[in-house]
Amino acid sequence: MPASFPVMMHEKKKQLRVLGLLSLRNLEIRLSFSWALSLKCLNKMNFITRLSALCLRKKSNMQQRHQRSRRPAVPLGSRILTDPSKVFEHNMWDHMQWSKEEEEHAKEKAAENSLVKVQLEEQDKYEREASKYWNEFYKTHKNNFFKDRNWLFLEFPEILPEKMREQLKIEERPSEHTKINITNSFSHEKETFEEREKYWKKNTGDESTSEKGYVYNKKQSKSIADSPQGKNHEEEVNMQESFPGGGATYRILEVGCGAGNSVFPILKVLCSAPGTFLYCCDFASGAVELVKSHSSYNSAWCSAFVHDVCDDALPYPFPDEILDVILLVFVLSTIHPDRMQQVVNRLVKLLKPGGMLLFRDYGRYDTAQLRFKKGHCLSENFYVRGDGTRVYFFTKEEVRNMFSSAGLTEVQNLVDRRLQVNRKKKVKMQRVWVQGKFQKPLLLSLNNPEETTSRHPYG
Repeated sequence: MPASFPVMMHEKKKQLRVLGLLSLRNLEIRLSFSWALSLKCLNKMNFITRLSALCLRKKSNMQQRHQRSRRPAVPLGSRILTDPSKVFEHNMWDHMQWSKEEEEHAKEKAAENSLVKVQLEEQDKYEREASKYWNEFYKTHKNNFFKDRNWLFLEFPEILPEKMREQLKIEERPSEHTKINITNSFSHEKETFEEREKYWKKNTGDESTSEKGYVYNKKQSKSIADSPQGKNHEEEVNMQESFPGGGATYRILEVGCGAGNSVFPILKVLCSAPGTFLYCCDFASGAVELVKSHSSYNSAWCSAFVHDVCDDALPYPFPDEILDVILLVFVLSTIHPDRMQQVVNRLVKLLKPGGMLLFRDYGRYDTAQLRFKKGHCLSENFYVRGDGTRVYFFTKEEVRNMFSSAGLTEVQNLVDRRLQVNRKKKVKMQRVWVQGKFQKPLLLSLNNPEETTSRHPYG
């Protein structure tokens, strides 16, 4: 054995130990790397799981928030403020209850701004030149001041013919669904007009007209008119042919149409309903011109005209007792309180027996009333704005008495109190409106007295 062999063996063992340590270290590193990789995968999976859960929660919250932001498809809404700390989460809260302190404060505020009245000479000027001030209003703002009243069909489904109400099921659908249907129906105006023509020819023949909701054939009318008993009937039929909407079976009048913020939402729906016709009037000629110049205006199913409802001597462009619905939305409040009853009495004559008058206007102690400064009060609860236009604030009892005195039956009459919120400025405003539905009684039928109860649509 060479003398150097033990040394060589020692060095070899030393090398093996070093290699062994290195292998062990390498193994530790590999294990550490694998463990770290596993942890990373687990963390990644946990992250993905948490992220998915967060997205689902966010989506759910967004859907709930979107649903809450819809205007509830029930009368006067159902968004109730139960937690005062969340008052600035929405722009409007429904069915607000006033405390005694709030009511007393409102009364004091209204009494305070009514102390100084506008001089009588000035009051006479605002009455005489009422149309002038509204013309100036529409000349300034055109159709940009008020928003379209797409809520009309939620609060007043009676605007639509009964069959159409059932078809669209307005009362049960979310508001954006209604809006989609409105938009789609209006995009087919040309097709709709052709459908109307087909409807008349199919149901009444090529030569037909209608009178007070009943369809007559012109040839039949001529044969009836040949007899002495039919002369009066022929005159009536000829009269029906001579006015716009004479061939319709369902007619609506909006009084105080302004720039058409109710007209065009209504037309978007009614243009798909054969046999319907909409009249609209305003005593401001500038407002009527805005309606007629609108791209959506069509004289085939709408007639806009200038009319002062305070002047009983002015004739309407259609006979009495042909209207199914009269819409009075924020219009009576612009008329002097002493003349309101006269206006309502005349309008009622235009309604068919069983026809509906739909009303909505400012209520007593609305924020708009409490904001008036001294010197703007004309008479009790009647004010003039800075632009010369006027406004009255009603109570439910006043509304009931006014329409009942005109011979209408109360179907609905309520005060709509809401809290309107400016979330940016952190301002709260108590809004008050009065809403009512009143029906003209059905005439007793000599042949069938029970017909009046069987035809009542709301009984």
